[in-house]
Amino acid sequence: MLRKYVFCLMVFAACSGEKGNTEKADGVTTESQSTASAKNILFFGTSLTAGLGLDPSEAYPALIQNRIDSLKLPYNVINAGLSGETSAAGKGRIDWLLKQPVHIFVLELGANDGLRGIQVTETTKNLQFIIDKVKAKYPDVEFVLAGMQVPPNMGNPYASDFKNMFPALAEKNNMVLIPFLLDKVGGVPSLNQPDGIHPTAEGDKILAENVWVKLKGLLNGSRLSL
Repeated sequence: MLRKYVFCLMVFAACSGEKGNTEKADGVTTESQSTASAKNILFFGTSLTAGLGLDPSEAYPALIQNRIDSLKLPYNVINAGLSGETSAAGKGRIDWLLKQPVHIFVLELGANDGLRGIQVTETTKNLQFIIDKVKAKYPDVEFVLAGMQVPPNMGNPYASDFKNMFPALAEKNNMVLIPFLLDKVGGVPSLNQPDGIHPTAEGDKILAENVWVKLKGLLNGSRLSL
């Protein structure tokens, strides 16, 4: 779980019809659709993606699903966020998640690595491992990478290297980059829960918009200019 001591943390993600939340193992929630042919968008991340402290319907992946439904686009959102997830732990969970088809993969990992001061080179290797696994299983998948940041008290060189890791990975792997998932939310007390780290429901609405700006081009079959 992201730790309380980093209040100023700047960490860095269907056809119309009835849908419901289907809970699965390993922190996976599927926003199920009535259309069997719908494509899957897998959000793979930490407590920020899981929506810790919120109702599942308030987490930003669920808000993305609502936007998709309103546009009658044939996509299912799968929330595979898990509190406390590190990039190393993600390596052990990815094979299970890839048992279902994945068409768009949104990667939001690294924040917990940063809080623990794990070497950026190690986090980079772990994230690349996950990316390679997804590519090997689904060569035509589209990738979105959620950029993260750590506070200056982690040390300026470390904070800089950590921040730069995400655009470097995105460029190397032809991924759509969300520069900073918590843009306009991180460090804003009124948009965060009492722990000062996890967004409120209002904060997650902003996260959803930060993601949507980059994701929507993929849903229409063409990337937005970055």
